[in-house]
Amino acid sequence: MTQDATNSFPGERLGLPETGRGSIARPGRRIAALAIDWACAVLISVAFFQYNQWATLEVFALVQIVFLPTLGGSPGHRIMGLRLMLLPGGWVGVWRPIVRTVLLVLVIPAVIWDPDQRGLHDKAVGTVLIRG
Repeated sequence: MTQDATNSFPGERLGLPETGRGSIARPGRRIAALAIDWACAVLISVAFFQYNQWATLEVFALVQIVFLPTLGGSPGHRIMGLRLMLLPGGWVGVWRPIVRTVLLVLVIPAVIWDPDQRGLHDKAVGTVLIRG
């Protein structure tokens, strides 16, 4: 990826630091957090629903919707040292995690990123996943 003078690192345009606490969450941590959350949803689905793919998806979505506004991130995010933040700062509220999760389970918005490494699901609701 080429860097131009106006955006030398992901998050610079957003006023975030290049590295460390408060910097943009990098792909490796994001993928690991997603894998943790999905694995937990699969375990719950196996235990309570004899592994049903729709139950797994519903558990995954419910965990996102419940934990994003209450803990600032899903269990996978928190384990990987990440936090979801409203771009101007403050609490993400209730509706943003719901819309973000719907877009996340559709997959495509989550894999299309801008130069700041924010997926379309985050851009749509005005959030950013940072190292916390």
